[in-house]
Amino acid sequence: MDLFSQKPLSPLAEQLRPQSLDDVIGQQHLIGAGKPLRVAIESGRLHSMLLWGPPGVGKTTLARILAQSFNAHFLPISAVFSGVKDIREAIEKAELALQNGQSTILFVDEVHRFNKSQQDAFLPHVESGLLTFIGATTENPSFEVNPALLSRAQVYTLHSLKAEELQKLQHKVLSLPEFKQFSLDNDAQTMIINSADGDARRYLNLMEQLLRAAQSQQQTIITAELTANSLGTQLRRFDKGGDSFYDQISALHKSVRGSHPNAALYWFSRMLDGGADPRYLSRRIIRMAWEDIGLADPRAVQIANEAAVTYERLGSPEGELALAQAVLYLACAAKSNAGYQAYNEARAFVQSHPSNEVPIHLRNAPTKLMKELGYGRHYRYAHDEPHAYAAGETYMPEGMAEPEFYQPVNRGLEVKIAEKLAFLQSLDEEANHDGTK
Repeated sequence: MDLFSQKPLSPLAEQLRPQSLDDVIGQQHLIGAGKPLRVAIESGRLHSMLLWGPPGVGKTTLARILAQSFNAHFLPISAVFSGVKDIREAIEKAELALQNGQSTILFVDEVHRFNKSQQDAFLPHVESGLLTFIGATTENPSFEVNPALLSRAQVYTLHSLKAEELQKLQHKVLSLPEFKQFSLDNDAQTMIINSADGDARRYLNLMEQLLRAAQSQQQTIITAELTANSLGTQLRRFDKGGDSFYDQISALHKSVRGSHPNAALYWFSRMLDGGADPRYLSRRIIRMAWEDIGLADPRAVQIANEAAVTYERLGSPEGELALAQAVLYLACAAKSNAGYQAYNEARAFVQSHPSNEVPIHLRNAPTKLMKELGYGRHYRYAHDEPHAYAAGETYMPEGMAEPEFYQPVNRGLEVKIAEKLAFLQSLDEEANHDGTK
């Protein structure tokens, strides 16, 4: 064979692509005995579905296996490269297949990248039974898929592969004739499993890269040193705009709120390891200080702000230490969302009530006319009053009772704040009882 007639070698991921459910590693909650996809095949009744999960966990493979099991015409399109024209062509092919007595599975990869009109183009053909729709997405279908399409497709969630499942995949690789002479020591196995981060396709690509390196160096035992030198720095799976990103920042925030410093530090480190921008993390840390600690420990906001400034001054990796210590402080600090709740209640209150006028005694009077109109008259200057407090005075619009938005918690500095507010309230009650203002 000459150079131009040779077929390129298929990557490992393609060579080892499963051809039946029994060959699939992982996702037993969907393909095990009595589970939804196996039941669908065994019952002979296929339905439209959305396969939701991270990259490299078998979404495309499962769609192909379903098509083979039902002897259906498999039409794959990618929302990244396709448009309405490609959808129309797929529909025409489905109609032709139907005339030949064959059903069609339309597989749309990255379906969340289609806009509303493109997603709507499937609906009449799904409803008519012309095609069975299978969409694959790495994003939450609740946010990214049209409700009309979502209501016609069963959503199945796929999970990242566990370490023991990736080891089964390794056994398959090393069972191939080309690689039978190779083995991995324990440290190398751990390194490649950690680098794959639950992604089977990534794992196979890394294995192939590692095995080629071992072949070139004529080594049959793959060590941790060879693995480190061959793979270099491999970032974990992390989509800065996807669910993995927001799930991890949510876990960080909730660990801080829950006063678990070790868990908070773990998620903070996970996000840095995955490539998150430390500046984004610094902004979120400051938000945590205001939302979940607030006046219970005002030092938390100062430390969060200072950590952000430190990062700007030092950069990575030195500045990340300041952010990490801010995370630890926030997790250990007294917690209060009283200020956060008070603000939300006040905003809602203002939006639901008319714009009442400012009471005349609270108005500013910079001109002679305003003074003649009574602006500022009878205003009591708090600093001239006992305890620097105008007992019995009102600061709300006329006829409106003062709401109780802010309710200090019994933790941290807010204990003292609550005591102060209770004392001032007792002065108000005394003044109102005496009829003095």
